[in-house]
Amino acid sequence: MQQPDTQQRPYEGLDPGVVIAAVESLGLLCDGRLLALNSFENRVYRIGQETGPALVAKFYRPGRWTNAAIVEEHEFSAELAHSGLSVVAPLTIDARTLHEHAGFRFAVFPLQGGRAPELGVRENLRHLGQCLGRLHAIGARKPFANRPTLSLAEQGDAAVDFILDGEWLPPELEENFAVLADSLLDAAEQRWALAEPVAKLRLHGDCHPGNLLWRDDQAHFVDLDDCCNGPAMQDLWMLLSGTPAEQQQQLEWLLEGYRVFAEFDPMQRHLIEPLRTLRLLHYHAWIARRWHDPAFPAAFPWFGDPRHWEEVIGQMQEQLSALQEGD
Repeated sequence: MQQPDTQQRPYEGLDPGVVIAAVESLGLLCDGRLLALNSFENRVYRIGQETGPALVAKFYRPGRWTNAAIVEEHEFSAELAHSGLSVVAPLTIDARTLHEHAGFRFAVFPLQGGRAPELGVRENLRHLGQCLGRLHAIGARKPFANRPTLSLAEQGDAAVDFILDGEWLPPELEENFAVLADSLLDAAEQRWALAEPVAKLRLHGDCHPGNLLWRDDQAHFVDLDDCCNGPAMQDLWMLLSGTPAEQQQQLEWLLEGYRVFAEFDPMQRHLIEPLRTLRLLHYHAWIARRWHDPAFPAAFPWFGDPRHWEEVIGQMQEQLSALQEGD
């Protein structure tokens, strides 16, 4: 079979027959039921088995991670699960968690049910804080060797450069965007400096409610695809919402649970707005970098609309105000 074109159509040839053949190459017997699950970065499917529960097969985006980086993600998941955290880790089959079929790398996971947690509830946030405290206590044992470290340069400067170099904005908005982005990153750097020295540890990396499943009053962590080295706050701030006062209260509830298992440097509160800034910029660069994937123009048809970029500039202005106001 022809190898997939990782630059133009990364999942070319990954049809249902290939998906089922990949899973069955591991000695599993599929019953033909296949359901594509919501995922843009990778391709993820629920697979029925002739005997036993349904499984989830995750096909990694070609060219994104090295094998060593993916295996390191799997090892971290297993380390967390072995320590008693509810983490959906890949299954080990034939002494491996990372497999290959028809040029695609994939892993198989148990199916975990649940719903997004209800945030803003003290007991829920205390429980989530305890889980993250345990996760970070384990993550602090050693750094990742093959995965990235979150930084202003990589998630901020590189993102802005990619957007501008690709001429994604309408010409009349480019200068405004560039000047505002410089001011944003300067303000983020100044705020970040208030928290230095910032301890780096292994993180989930993308700990938003969509990557948490709530079932039987317990949180289950899924999708460590973006795990990285970085500050503890990266796994906390995305669980906050509402007004600044509401977010402050929610953070206190999270930290009530967190501090049971791990120390928290209060100076990392200064990182919330810089991290929010990085996510705003990185998100748009992520869409631009993936535009060659047919799934992205279909999912984000508004990306090239001048009105969208006007809204982005408005969000950047609001974010600059938040950075300048202080905690």
